[in-house]
Amino acid sequence: MSNYKHSLLTLAIAAAGFSCSISAEEANQQLAQQEQQVSAGSNTSKTREEVEVIEVKGFSSSLIKSLNDKRFADTVVESISADDLGSLPDVSMADALTRLPGISAVRTGGQASEINIRGMAGGFVFSTLNGREQVSTSGQRNIEFDQYPSELISSASVYKSPKVSLIEGGVAGTVELKTASPLKAKETHNFTVNARGMLNDRADEIPGGQETGDRFSFSYQGKFLEDTVGVAVGFARLYQPSVSTQFVGLAYNKQADVDGIDEASRNELISEGFEMQHRGGEETRNGYMAAIEWIPTDKLTVTADAFLSKFDTEAFARGFRVKLEGDSAAIGNPVINDNMVIGGTFNRKTNGNTRVELVNDDNTDNDEVKSFGFNVDFDATDALTLNFDLSHSSADSVFKNGLLWALVAEDARVPNPVLDGNVSISYLLNGLNLPDLGFNQEGAFTDINRVMVSKYGIYPYINSDEVNAYKLDAKYELDNSVLSSFEAGVRYSERTYSNDRQVFEYGSDGAFLSSQPPLRLTEDMVDVVDFSGNFSHFPSYLAIDLNKALNAWFPQGIPQPVQTWGTGNTGVLPSQRVSGGPDTAWSVLQSGEVYEDVMAAYVMANLDTEVFSIPVTGNIGVRMVETKQYATDLTDVGGNATLGAQNITDEAGLVNIRYKPGIIGQTYRDYLPQMNLNFALTDSDQLRFAAAKVMSRPPIDRLASNTSYTVDTLTGQVNGSSSNSPFLKPFYATQYDISYEKYFTETDGAFVVAVFYKDIESFINTFTIADFDFKAAGFPIPDFIVRENGSTIETKPGNYTTAVNNDKGGYIRGAEIAYTQVFKFLPSFWQGLGFSGSYSYTESEIQQQVSLGAQTIDITLPGLSKNVMTATLFWEYEGFETRISGRYRDNFVSEQVAVEAQTVNFDGEMVIDYQASYQINDNFGVLFQVNNLTDEPTKSYFGNEANTGTIQFFGRQYFVGANYKF
Repeated sequence: MSNYKHSLLTLAIAAAGFSCSISAEEANQQLAQQEQQVSAGSNTSKTREEVEVIEVKGFSSSLIKSLNDKRFADTVVESISADDLGSLPDVSMADALTRLPGISAVRTGGQASEINIRGMAGGFVFSTLNGREQVSTSGQRNIEFDQYPSELISSASVYKSPKVSLIEGGVAGTVELKTASPLKAKETHNFTVNARGMLNDRADEIPGGQETGDRFSFSYQGKFLEDTVGVAVGFARLYQPSVSTQFVGLAYNKQADVDGIDEASRNELISEGFEMQHRGGEETRNGYMAAIEWIPTDKLTVTADAFLSKFDTEAFARGFRVKLEGDSAAIGNPVINDNMVIGGTFNRKTNGNTRVELVNDDNTDNDEVKSFGFNVDFDATDALTLNFDLSHSSADSVFKNGLLWALVAEDARVPNPVLDGNVSISYLLNGLNLPDLGFNQEGAFTDINRVMVSKYGIYPYINSDEVNAYKLDAKYELDNSVLSSFEAGVRYSERTYSNDRQVFEYGSDGAFLSSQPPLRLTEDMVDVVDFSGNFSHFPSYLAIDLNKALNAWFPQGIPQPVQTWGTGNTGVLPSQRVSGGPDTAWSVLQSGEVYEDVMAAYVMANLDTEVFSIPVTGNIGVRMVETKQYATDLTDVGGNATLGAQNITDEAGLVNIRYKPGIIGQTYRDYLPQMNLNFALTDSDQLRFAAAKVMSRPPIDRLASNTSYTVDTLTGQVNGSSSNSPFLKPFYATQYDISYEKYFTETDGAFVVAVFYKDIESFINTFTIADFDFKAAGFPIPDFIVRENGSTIETKPGNYTTAVNNDKGGYIRGAEIAYTQVFKFLPSFWQGLGFSGSYSYTESEIQQQVSLGAQTIDITLPGLSKNVMTATLFWEYEGFETRISGRYRDNFVSEQVAVEAQTVNFDGEMVIDYQASYQINDNFGVLFQVNNLTDEPTKSYFGNEANTGTIQFFGRQYFVGANYKF
């Protein structure tokens, strides 16, 4: 079967728009007639208009269109058609992509955001929009798919096997999103409006939580000047409440001899503590899309397009943060599981710091993604086609983490209140169920005569990321029995990433300071909040109005955060130092820029031949990539001017004299051979084989050059990290894919089975070195430090965390089965019944290590679930459509975010959605939908299920809406 025939069929399917065209077998027969007519000199446009198209509207049409896209692709690919995205109101592209085989999602705040492909985390997934590299607001390589409204994306493809003409970067796979092409629209003018209201059924449990939300979108596509100019515009708005009730266990980063057995190397590990919180807020996303196409001649096509998405989040967390401080607490009745303390009674010692913090956190996150492109496609000759593409992608993010701590006083009414040091905390973890808790101060948590605000801190993360790229591709058609065409291209890109940290702190989260005294609360500042439902056994607490508290604490105006060395940093000029002052040098050292310049070129031969009378198509080629990466750096030279030390002034005007600024980095080159072969065994059966060497660069923020350290004022222990480095190299893998695809000719559907194998050469591992002597390594660590109370303590070695390329790789292998069937052989009433489902099994020998205090444990590859399943049962009849969908993944490793990101094991989950709709007439339809029908929680644990991580409930989302098209 020729490539020409494939392309014609694909065009016919795409031209059907919302209505799916005829079956693949009928289309092949009719298109064969078209080719004969074309070769005889008949009018092509007229011939296409005369082809009878049987319209099968609805969800089944989009499934079949996706199968045809897969069938005629030249690589191992999964796709979602425009019809599918238009008919299923996914909140974002993340939700839409999880319906594909071998693809699963990590839920953040109850919403799918990061996607995993074939057991590999989002960092191994490369993404493009209209074929152009996209940057992310996360500081990572992988984009945040919830930033992309499904209403503005016309199609999505997931390339599981690459070809050299695709931009390199996806070891797991490449996701290509596309916006509308107006000249390919079915009608001359197309206008669509969607409006939906939304309700979350758990919002009434969250004090101050918002119950209702809404979605609205419209799009227009039009063709003008005899179909030589096309215009498309679109707008999509999402406003939704974000609510959850949660328990979060914190990392096991403390150790002590709890069981009384003197084994210095086998001290028990103790959690930092845990949190119990109500979380709420509002999310607002506004997306915009525009495109214009111009075909001045039949040999030239000019396209310009733009995409913009703004995602703003206002979020709060109210509740408790329990700090056990187990290495300095008196511990009674300890419960130990596998050397980890999962329960006991923790009593604060005289000089200890065990405490219960009442937290009132307010976070804002303002993310913006922009993408612009300009493309010229020119048929230079009958055989030679040239394509030039110019693109810009940028992402900006401002995340402000605002924290307000309150502690219990003996009496808040006295002029000089004293912290209540009589603290006793009892708890027992119950694995993946909520724990048992008890507090001797419980009665004070709702008493404004006892609770006082002790500290306010705000810690902004300001990220920007942008890439400008230039690409030239050429394709030369051949009259050859083996090669159908030859392709070559070159691409150059420049990327700049910057991260800026800021800080403002006042007070202490563990004490009452005389220099920065606590704030007395008043009735108008607080509300008493009760936990309910599954969490009703947790104690009540005071929720504090952040703005009222801050205005009372800072009557002259709330100070703003800055990037500053801090007056307690030893590198600051002596005249600017303050004994016991804050050391916030991390805000400077963790800020900086990363630069990445990439030159890539490829050559590829497209095949169209026969082997033993079996038609064979595909491609073979090689891609060369040269990468230059470097980052700004501050090297500590101890203030030695001859070694390059300079006076560096921060935003507060403080001058540091210790560091030498510079730029460091490296250049490397890679060659990536790739091959895709497709064997057409019969008209409905085909076999695919693919082999490739692939790479994924480190997350862009990991290429920064920064080293930071802190000194624990309680113990004097020094801990530090340099977990980023511009000398990190990419992840490399050699992969193989084999798949068998059978497309049903009597009915609509397909059966696909695939196996894959990835040989991973290396990973980036982060190691923690215990008892690291920072002073001996050249860090400017003083012999003694001054505590907040004026006493001194000797500094001592602690943990040092650093990242390196680890050449200890391994395999990832697995199998996938997908089955889709529209049961048209059933009696007429049931002919709209159908099923689509998939199952994926993935395993790996790769073990990575994470540190739990002084103990290092092995974990599976992040993102890997051995079993992933999707299933959709649907039925359509005379305008009515209903379907229920489920997606399941079993246990996997990823990160949860508490005080800091923590690597944990997530429990398996099954998320079920339901939708029903009725198309009243050709223009107007109504819809009802429930997301997360069973209110599936997110649960995680450390190491084994006894060590509780997160237990988080998000609630069900109900949607009612209508759409209008003409």
